[in-house]
Amino acid sequence: MTRKQLIEQIKIKKSFLSVGLDTDIRKIPKHLLEFADPVFEFNKRIIDATKDFCISYKINTAFYEARGVKGWQSLIKTFNYLPKDTFTIADAKRGDIGNTSAMYADTFFNPESSEMDFDAITVAPYMGKDSVSPFLKYVNKWVVLLALTSNEGAKDFQFFGNDDGYLFEKVIRKSQEWADDSQMMYVVGATRGDAFLDIRKHVPKHFLLVPGVGAQGGSLHEVCKYGMNEDCGLIVNSSRAIIYASSGEDFAEMARAEAKKVQQEMEIELARIFS
Repeated sequence: MTRKQLIEQIKIKKSFLSVGLDTDIRKIPKHLLEFADPVFEFNKRIIDATKDFCISYKINTAFYEARGVKGWQSLIKTFNYLPKDTFTIADAKRGDIGNTSAMYADTFFNPESSEMDFDAITVAPYMGKDSVSPFLKYVNKWVVLLALTSNEGAKDFQFFGNDDGYLFEKVIRKSQEWADDSQMMYVVGATRGDAFLDIRKHVPKHFLLVPGVGAQGGSLHEVCKYGMNEDCGLIVNSSRAIIYASSGEDFAEMARAEAKKVQQEMEIELARIFS
């Protein structure tokens, strides 16, 4: 999906919501365990229930990789069930160099190799350009670079700095030499609030993938106030608050209600720039 197509979907659905399919087989409703592939059955129903209100699905691959062959089968089936008009993100946080990075790119961008063809992948920037460039060789594919995360350990390195700024700011500045806003996005945690002001000084036009709204306590209004640009420029992800809105047989209906609620809030925010 190109930048133009992504913006069109935001306008059509009046939403910039990404639903995170961080599906833990230990947390899904118990009645689904009787299915041959409980994880896929759960995901399928969540997708059917939420696709009207979101423009993206983000799959945290760790929840699938941890289950071995069965997990990979669930991952592939889930990817291929995603609506074609949604922006698909492999939240894999890969970060290596040379042939290894090229193999990771094949894993998530080459359907002939893996049966998966995601639009984007999250990448850790610590090893520099040669750990990122293999992903950028794919046309109309996106790297979502970790910039400023919302976890407690973010303070260990990301805010290390000097007169030239913090480390996360240096990552953002340097990475713009590798790709422009048609192929590069940045992860910025929602719980950082007005830190978006600093981010936007460096990347005024780029899209930002924003986790942390919902179960992690981030404020959608604060994210929009400080992070939204003239094209929206945000993909806000919510995982647990939506997919685990209920643990009963009504889980899909409750997920739909929660996704609709977030979409309605987003519609109000979008009216400020697209009215």
